[in-house]
Amino acid sequence: MESTSLRKRNAQPAPGTGGSHKGVDDHQADSRRHGSMSGSSYLVLLFLSAVAVIIYRNPTVVTEPLAEFIGTEVRHAEPRYANITADIPKRDAVVAAFKHAWLAYERDAMGDDEYHPLSHKGSNLTEAGGIGYTVVDSIDTMLLMGLHDEYTRAREWVATKMTFERDAQFNTFETTIRVLGGLLSAYTLTEDPLFLEKARELGDRIMPAFETPTGLPLSHINLAQRKGYKTPDNNGLVSTAEVSTLQLEFRYLSYLTDNDAYWDAVEKVMQVIKSSTMSTGLASIFMNPEDGRFVMSAIRLGSRGDSYYEYLLKQYIQTNQTEPVYQHMYDFAIRGVQEHLVKKSQTARLTYTSELIPERDRSGKVTWRLVPKQDHLVCFFGGSLMLGAVTTGAAVHPVTTPPQVKQLTPSGLRDWKTGYDLIETCMRTHETATGLSPEIVHFRIPSDGLAGSSMPNDWYIKGARPGAPPPYDARYILRPETVESLFIAYRLTGDERYRKYGWQIFQAIERHCKIESGGYASILNVDQVPVEYEDKMETFLMSETLKYLYLLFEDDSVLPLSKYVFNTEAHPFPIINPTRHANF
Repeated sequence: MESTSLRKRNAQPAPGTGGSHKGVDDHQADSRRHGSMSGSSYLVLLFLSAVAVIIYRNPTVVTEPLAEFIGTEVRHAEPRYANITADIPKRDAVVAAFKHAWLAYERDAMGDDEYHPLSHKGSNLTEAGGIGYTVVDSIDTMLLMGLHDEYTRAREWVATKMTFERDAQFNTFETTIRVLGGLLSAYTLTEDPLFLEKARELGDRIMPAFETPTGLPLSHINLAQRKGYKTPDNNGLVSTAEVSTLQLEFRYLSYLTDNDAYWDAVEKVMQVIKSSTMSTGLASIFMNPEDGRFVMSAIRLGSRGDSYYEYLLKQYIQTNQTEPVYQHMYDFAIRGVQEHLVKKSQTARLTYTSELIPERDRSGKVTWRLVPKQDHLVCFFGGSLMLGAVTTGAAVHPVTTPPQVKQLTPSGLRDWKTGYDLIETCMRTHETATGLSPEIVHFRIPSDGLAGSSMPNDWYIKGARPGAPPPYDARYILRPETVESLFIAYRLTGDERYRKYGWQIFQAIERHCKIESGGYASILNVDQVPVEYEDKMETFLMSETLKYLYLLFEDDSVLPLSKYVFNTEAHPFPIINPTRHANF
């Protein structure tokens, strides 16, 4: 249907109105209108001139609302950068926490993959033995913290006791991000050939996992047999996040060893994914390694989906922004996230991300149900969006710290605002009895059937009831995602609120997760004090959580974001200048 204005423009004079033939009264009326318009125009011009003078003399009347919109300060004069110096007492408190964790592990379980602080023992991921997950995952943190004695003992274990000759199946993704990534970052920080040689050996043992019809790697690898295996748990399917979160590690290994086979393998994966990309830019959480297509499954930013989006951006950063294909894939994916997954809570208007669940009705038609569920894992996304905003969303390079409004494109401003808001939401989920965030939260929506119940108005832990055993969603397993975002946001803004938030989380971990005899344990219910422990200290406590907290309180000359990119296990790799480029 035509718009009203279009219909008016196309209207013709009605018969008998005289068209353009005006009488005296018409001309007099026109003259009065013109006079009135001249007076009105003068007043409008006078008003606009006054506004212009006010803005010229005090630009904050415009820039401060914009600053509030994007969630940070706006610079007005010459570009300036926040002066980020170390908060030494808080930084050193994090170092003490790391030592409390490491020394207990070293005392009770040195070399084992995992540590159980309550029973004072370790365990391995397979009956054939372990490959030192915890040791290798922790080495670069020791180096950053200057723990030379601890590092020396860890290096000795790698040199004399570490072996990959294990006739058992290891998860391809976890082994790559934790062990291969840890060895590569240790080499980055030391240039010790021991770590590069071990990384090369492990990379060679993992490579057979890519030997599928499409090149999508199988989910498990037998390191001794050098053979990939499907997992029966997922009917032979592979996780989208897992196959797309090997690229930083194998690309850097290729760069260091001048072996294109590693690079080719992971780039082939990205080519397959790009050729199968959905029209929305989103990715379902499973793919078929036989035909390379996405399988109808959930779409989410939580488990099995999260690091797909993370590594689209980080591949672009790792290659020094010289691979436009990853910029385009990232921008397309984030546009889909913004349009389909980002939502607001019903009362406090908290920004969160939903999940899309496919459902097939009796006629076979597929519909997508939006579920207001957000994993703690998603809390990485706030910082990631802000990093993307000053990278693919920047109008100029580099931007200031914090960025100016004019330095970001419209999509950059959108992503910065969403990232800022997501961090605030994640901090709201720390408003529990322990000050720690649960594994999974749900957000209230009008159709949830909870109106008039005792459930909080914005977010809640599904299944949590007074006096009942805590649901799985209520636990905190020492996860790093919120502090990861706090670290990135602080480096990009210099806003002290992020250090304040990080210190609150650190104190909560110290108060509720610390085991006096050594180590830290997961807790089963973030809303119960005193807490009930789970006898496990995840390796990512020392690899990620404490590392990001340390860097949050450290000087920004340590691992600057302009020179390093962190893998999804917080292992830092240098930004490289590749001599080859993607051809898809």
